Amino acid sequence: MPRGSSLENPEPRTRERGIQLLSQVLLQCHSLLLEKEVVHLILFYENRLKDHHLVIPSVLRGLRALSLCVTLPPGLAVSVLKAIFQEVHVQSLPQVDRHTVYSIITNFMRTREEELKGLGADFTFGFIQVMDGEKDPRNLLVAFRIVHDLISRDYSLGPFVEELFEVTSCYFPIDFTPPPNDPHGIQRDDLILSLRAVLASTPRFAEFLLPLLIEKVDSEILSAKLDSLQTLNACCAVYGQKELKDFLPSLWASIRREVFQTASERVEAEGLAALHSLTACLSRSVLRADAEDLLDFFLSNILQDCRHHLCEPDMKLVWPSAKLLQAAAGASARACHHITSNVLPLLLEQFHKHSQSNQRRTILEMILGFLKLQQKWSSEDKGERPLSVFKDQLCSLVFTALTDPNTQLQLVGIRTLTVLGAQPDLLSPGDLELAVGHLYRLSFLEEDAQSCRMAALEASGALATLYPVAFSSHLVPKLAEELCMGESDLAREDGSTKRSRHLRCLQALSAVSTHPSIVKETLPLLLQHLCQMNKGNLAAEPSEVIAVCQSLQRVAEKCQLDPESCWYFHQTAIPCLLALAVQASMPEKEHSIMRKVLLEDEVLAAMVSVIGTATTHLSPDLAAQSVACIVPLFLDGNISFLPENSFPCRFQPFQDGSSGQRRLVALLMAFVCSLPRNVEIPQLNQLMRELLELSCCQGCPFSSTAAAKCFAGLLNKHPAGQQLDEFLQLAVDKVEAGLGSGAHRSQAFTLLLWVTKALVLRYHPLGSCLTDRLMGLLSDAELGPKAADGFSLLMSDCTDVLTRAGHADVRIMFRQRFFTDNVPALVQGFHAAPQDVKPNYLKGLSHVLNRLPKPVLLPELPTLLSLLLEALSCPDCVVQLSTLSCLQPLLLEAPQVMSLHVDTLVTKFLNLSSSPSMAVRIAALQCMHALTRLPTPVLLPYKPQVIRALAKPLDDKKRLVRKEAVSARGEWFLLGSPGS
Repeated sequence: MPRGSSLENPEPRTRERGIQLLSQVLLQCHSLLLEKEVVHLILFYENRLKDHHLVIPSVLRGLRALSLCVTLPPGLAVSVLKAIFQEVHVQSLPQVDRHTVYSIITNFMRTREEELKGLGADFTFGFIQVMDGEKDPRNLLVAFRIVHDLISRDYSLGPFVEELFEVTSCYFPIDFTPPPNDPHGIQRDDLILSLRAVLASTPRFAEFLLPLLIEKVDSEILSAKLDSLQTLNACCAVYGQKELKDFLPSLWASIRREVFQTASERVEAEGLAALHSLTACLSRSVLRADAEDLLDFFLSNILQDCRHHLCEPDMKLVWPSAKLLQAAAGASARACHHITSNVLPLLLEQFHKHSQSNQRRTILEMILGFLKLQQKWSSEDKGERPLSVFKDQLCSLVFTALTDPNTQLQLVGIRTLTVLGAQPDLLSPGDLELAVGHLYRLSFLEEDAQSCRMAALEASGALATLYPVAFSSHLVPKLAEELCMGESDLAREDGSTKRSRHLRCLQALSAVSTHPSIVKETLPLLLQHLCQMNKGNLAAEPSEVIAVCQSLQRVAEKCQLDPESCWYFHQTAIPCLLALAVQASMPEKEHSIMRKVLLEDEVLAAMVSVIGTATTHLSPDLAAQSVACIVPLFLDGNISFLPENSFPCRFQPFQDGSSGQRRLVALLMAFVCSLPRNVEIPQLNQLMRELLELSCCQGCPFSSTAAAKCFAGLLNKHPAGQQLDEFLQLAVDKVEAGLGSGAHRSQAFTLLLWVTKALVLRYHPLGSCLTDRLMGLLSDAELGPKAADGFSLLMSDCTDVLTRAGHADVRIMFRQRFFTDNVPALVQGFHAAPQDVKPNYLKGLSHVLNRLPKPVLLPELPTLLSLLLEALSCPDCVVQLSTLSCLQPLLLEAPQVMSLHVDTLVTKFLNLSSSPSMAVRIAALQCMHALTRLPTPVLLPYKPQVIRALAKPLDDKKRLVRKEAVSARGEWFLLGSPGS
């Protein structure tokens, strides 16, 4: 070094500035240093560690730069750390300089691990001295990581295990609250998890840590209890029987006390989780032949302390005891077998000893918990069947519960039956027949036991999958007989009771259709029933036909899981439904009530759901077979594939067909718009032109709308290219021609709306142009309100076409893109529009905002909130309701922004709580409730006014309004009170 330089100046501050400059240079160019340069610099900096304390921070920064050098020769990393350990009192340095020391150590541990391990336990001892007394959370995070690496990378701890534990455990449990607006972003959980990773990293800490955890669990501090139980849980992953043996009684006593006595659900949950982990740890330890089996000893203690409480189903300790036993039993197959074999006989005995339904329900729920655990472990250990000893008693007990008049006991019985049936060999053929009989009876319970009836249907579906022969033999014939009786009852119009049994029979048939062999029995029954209704000229209401279609749809949904069943359903049900519909659309000399019913809007909509559900999961090959039959049916009248194809005239829905035939285009829509995208549709060009013509025909809005939706659905899936451009040009020309003529304006608008949606979903460039055209119609005197409601359709998910399930091209962010592209224009149009047109813009805007993901809306809220508030003054109830639905979540998610407008919000919400619309009154009261989440000081001035105003809706004639008023007023009453 040159004489007279700042580095050798006798004045410490001058030397400090010189070293600081050198260190800053090294931080920028350390990667360029040669090995000999690094050696000289290291020697210089090590020597400077002995210098004046003012110099030390700059020296440490230089050493941090040198610790990053790849040319650092072997041995120098050890030399640097020894010098730091020996010469620097780290904890007397400022935070940033202590952090520099930790960074040097971290860098060397990452790049010079073997060299540092050569120091042996001296390295560990040196680090203990460095860390001892650290208080800054930023440094502690780094220090905890270093300790974890020391242990996990197998550095020598030597005789300093306890010292290393003490230097880290002194921070347990973490008690840290980050200051407001902390720029470092360190949270309490960061420190907790980092320290826990250290404490639970080695069994060598067990003898020191476990007493500490027991002490903290037994303390009165909730956070300490939670942290200790969670840490114990983590420790069990690395501990064995050896580490736990001496502490098991104390650990069990602490956990038992917390579960028995705590008022905190979180502490109870963590206690149960810790017990589960302890049991799992004891279960996986390999035993020597002469070793004591600690698992049996531990479980025996648990049973001794909990077993007797199970005999007192009315006492408060029965459920804590059951939870403790189940937590232990869920840890391993051995534990489950040990506990179940001890507890099940007792619970079976107690069930018969207690006669009250509530007591029996409690006992059966406990049995159910143990059966679920046994089910879990029996699936892993196929050889063990510990429940086989109790199967007769269990079945008898379940059947007793199913015949009890108490609905809650029946519910638990149904759930228990399902779990029993899921385990092999527990239900004999006789038991299965009894079970099926009970489920049949429960499936027809009255409305006041609906929960039990629905549970029975669910259980029937689950068990039918496992025991198809039993359900085919004992349940399906009964349901078929019930269905036949229902047909005769419908013919006699025999009252609502018979009709309700008929509906429940349909539900039961669909519920058990969970196995391919059963579907082959239930599907023909349902279709035959529909045909009988058609042939018998029954006095069937639309609701009866819809109920059959809903059952068919549920069967179709279940068939989607199995390709073979899916194809069977499709090729069986679709031709049958089409044949019935085509027959109904034909002109008949004799008046047929049923045929008229089949063509009603809601019935066709139900059939659309069946056909769509049956088509979405077809393989492309099978779908191609089907499309080759169905499209020619509608274009050419080819009826050869229909089961009954003798009709009085041709089926020509597109060629001057009757209005009845045209209505069936909805069924074509359901099929072709649910096909996979790679299925080629025959005669597509002709089909698209026919749909386009029908979409603008007068006389039947249902048909024209179905044609427009079908055209849009096919457009959405069509690959880009010349043919798509031709179809789009045809559609635009048709729309413009229709909008220009008074006769077809409504139909042309509907076509515009659906084509726009099809293109917006797939990000087609023409979608923006058509959206602008739609926006222009907001000022149209005739179509303006419809155009405003059209924005709701553009932003909503459809159920019949343009769905992801139906393979439509739906981009995941289409709503966000639509918002970004069009809301500025809507806002600008609102400001420029005449007063009588402004409501249309407000309605369109509220529809867009209401369906926008809230994280997207929140950043734009300050600029849009004034418009939303203005929308509340719009006389249109739809606008009011949509805006209220948009504002309610914003009150919870953006309280600071909303607080700026609290005066306006309170006034408008209270005014709308007296709206003529019940839906608006309810939404306004829900917003008044949500207002209480704003900062209390902002709301307190309005409290008396609001409480007085909310007294009026307490007397509203509608119960749902009164309910919301009570809830909102109660929250305002509590506003500002202690603990609220």
